[in-house]
Formats: sequence, structure tokens, C-alpha cells
Amino acid sequence: MDSSRPNQGRKTGLNLPVGMNLDTFALPSLSSSSSSFQSHTNISSPSSLRSISNLGSPSKSATCSDRFIPCRSSSRLHTFGLTDSPVKEGGNENYARLLKAELFGPDFGSPSFAGSGSPVSSPSKNMLRFKTENSTPSSPFSPTVVGHNVGGVSPGGSTPAKQQRKISKTPFKILDAPALQDDYYLNLVDWSSQNVLAVALGTCVYLWSATSSKVTKLCDLGPDDGVCSVQWTKEGSFLSIGTSLGQVQIWDATQCKRVRTMSGHQTRTSVLAWSSRILSSGSRDRNILQHDLRVSSDYISKLVGHKSEVCGLKWSHDDRELASGGNDNQLLVWNQHSQQPILKLTEHTAAVKAIAWSPHQNGLLASGGGTADRCIRIWNTANGNQLNFVDTGSQVCNLAWSKNVNEIVSTHGYSQNQIMVWKYPTMGKVATLTGHSLRVLYLATSPDGQTIVTGAGDETLRFWNVFPSLRNQAHARDTKVWSMGRTHIR
Repeated sequence: MDSSRPNQGRKTGLNLPVGMNLDTFALPSLSSSSSSFQSHTNISSPSSLRSISNLGSPSKSATCSDRFIPCRSSSRLHTFGLTDSPVKEGGNENYARLLKAELFGPDFGSPSFAGSGSPVSSPSKNMLRFKTENSTPSSPFSPTVVGHNVGGVSPGGSTPAKQQRKISKTPFKILDAPALQDDYYLNLVDWSSQNVLAVALGTCVYLWSATSSKVTKLCDLGPDDGVCSVQWTKEGSFLSIGTSLGQVQIWDATQCKRVRTMSGHQTRTSVLAWSSRILSSGSRDRNILQHDLRVSSDYISKLVGHKSEVCGLKWSHDDRELASGGNDNQLLVWNQHSQQPILKLTEHTAAVKAIAWSPHQNGLLASGGGTADRCIRIWNTANGNQLNFVDTGSQVCNLAWSKNVNEIVSTHGYSQNQIMVWKYPTMGKVATLTGHSLRVLYLATSPDGQTIVTGAGDETLRFWNVFPSLRNQAHARDTKVWSMGRTHIR
């Protein structure tokens, strides 16, 4: 429509109010300049509709119309930015500028806007986007934080999230162990601080070097006796052997020579435990004997407290307390000089073979019960309180507390035959390892604390990398603890 043409006499089909004509709705030509556009839209008639350019200052006496036009001055359009769309080659730039000015008010019609071809600077680049103060997500609920955990930030706060350690679900080495007995009450595997594994197979004891894979036959007790338990001294040079006849033998592993034999038990010696100077032995005769190699007598004291076979025995890391477990479902705690237990813990409902002292906190003890109990229980031996317990769902055969991290590994029998790693103190499950086809009755830890070996009635020994390495490897070398990595075994 040309705004210069008269409209009298034309039939438009529109019912216009009195005083209005079609010139009120006239729009300028797209090819006209900004000055001609302003001259056409500046209508002085008080009764006419407001032009588009005057929407920012509405007239209070404006007549009613068929649509609502909001007040642009109160809409705070300056808080939004208008991103400049690239103009296609050959397009009408003047039209684009005029359209912006008419849509968003005269503030956009600055001289630099209307004159030269430079684009208008928008107050914000977040057109139709939620406003954020910072370019990087600062809220823990930001999509980038929650969805992708950028920068190690945990969803719950600003603390870096700890990446969970990955534990291989398969053993990296398997050794055949023919004639390894399937007896819950025996203790037939131990790993020395010199990186030598002692394994009792039938009536014989074999030594397997983890550094060279060399196998040495230490002894054969003959057809009239058998091996029921083995335990290395802390220095790793001497091995104690408990026999079916109730003897305790001491062997020099470097020379494969027996240096001492001690009697005292009436029947098989099921379990042995070394402190710095004392060797304790537990037997089916329900007694615990304390042996001191510095004296000539077979034993220096007898501890009586269990009503059935003693099958679990461990000294605390500071050598101040001895924990014993028996087939009478009791867990007893003794001190260095007592002839009677200082604690009697009776919460287990099955035999207590699995015992482990925490290397991180004095007086912290873990114990595991047999098939009718299936629980791992945590104790404070200073007051006898039970701190925690967890039902594992299977017979607990062994426990070992990692010295590198505050975690516990347990081996199990009926009915899952699995190996489980637990985080202390929450007792949350870290990993479950399977592979043995029978009860995992035997457990030992490498001197560097990274690897465990498990033995079962399926006549296999399986090696698993479970725990991380020590942070201070120099300390391990100073104490002559050799690292036992995969490369050393293969």
C-alpha cells in the first residue's frame, strides 16, 4: 500500500471508527531511508492509533482496539540481548536495522545504528538463555558437574571426587597345590617377609619363592604324622610347623634344617601365631601354649579358656594382646601376662577361625564366624564393645587387614566360595572375587601388602592384586620387604 494515495471512495471491507482512515495504517516503503520512515510514522492526530515508533510512550487517551499492545518502557527489554544474525549477501541491511529499531524501541535507533553499516552492540549474548553469572559452573547441581563430573568435583559439593580403585576380578597367577587339605580348622599357607610362600601339602611343606618361582621341599613328616599349620617368624627366616601329633617344629628355611621340636599338646596343633619373641600354638585339646625359644622348656605358660578346638590365633601388631577363636563360638582376648582372658566375646554363633588386627589403630579387632554365623564383627578390645558387623552371606574362613589402606579382605566357604574386599569403617563392599570351586580356606598377604594368595580344597593357589602399593616405597626397601609385582612372579 502506498501511503501517498488517497483512500476516499475505496471499499476496504473494514469498519473504521470515526476520525480514522486508511492513512493511519500506512507503512513506509522498504526501500525508503530512515528519515522518510520517521516522517511517515509521526502521526499528529490525537484520535489516531499509536504508530509503532511511539509504542514506548503510550497515550492515556488512546482509543480501544482489537489487540493488546504492551508497554515497551516497562518491559525492561534492555536486559535481553539481540544477537546479530549475519546478513545474507545481497540482502537489505537498512530493512534489518529499521526492523530492530521498530521492534525494540528508539533506544536502538542511535546515530551509529541508523547511519553507518556497523551493527548494534547487544547488551548480552544470552538471548533466550538462562542467565549465569560465571562461565564455569559453580553450583554442584550444574548439568556439567552432575552429568560429567568435570574437574573431579563430586555431585555433593566442591570436594574432589575420589576415583574408585579398580580391582581385577581374575587371578593373575594360579598354582597347582595337590593334596591341599579341605579342612576348615587348619592353617596351611603363609607368606614371609622375605617373599617366600610356605604351603603344606599332605605330609610335606614346600617353599615357593615369589621372586624366582623356585620351589623347594622343606620337609616330609612321614606317613605317621601330618602338617596342620605353618607360620613364619616376623623376620621371615624361620618357619614353625604344627603337626598332627601335637608337636611344634622350628625350621631354618635358608638351610632346610629343623632346629627345634616342642611338645605339650595332646592332639593336632591347628594354628600358630608369632609375636616378636613368643610363639603361641592352639590345638584340638582346647589349650593355647606359649613357647619361648630362648628357654629350654617346651612352653612357658598354658592358656585355658576355650571349650573346643582352637582354630584362630593372632597377636596384635604391638604384641600386647592375643586374640583366639575356637569351635566353641568364642572369641577370647588375652594380654601378655594373663592366665585368664581379659575379654570373652560370645556374639558369634559358629566357629571363629577368621581373626585380624587393624594395623592402623590399636585395639581394633575383626573376627568372622562359620556357616551358622556368616558375620564379620568389629571390636574395640579396650572396652569390649562391638563397633560394627556385617552379614556376608557365607561362611567366613579368613580375614586380613590391609596395611596400605584401611580395608579388609575376607575369604568364604559355604556357599559362595568367594573373596570379598570391605572398606572400613563403613564396611561397604569394594569388590567380590570368584574363581575357586571349593571353600577358600587359606589366605596370606604379600610383604608389600598389594597381593593376596588364596588356597582352597580345589587344590589351587590363586594370586590376586587387591590393594594399592605403599606410598613410601623407600620405607619398604629399608625394612627389606621386597616388592611382589606381577613381573616378579611371571
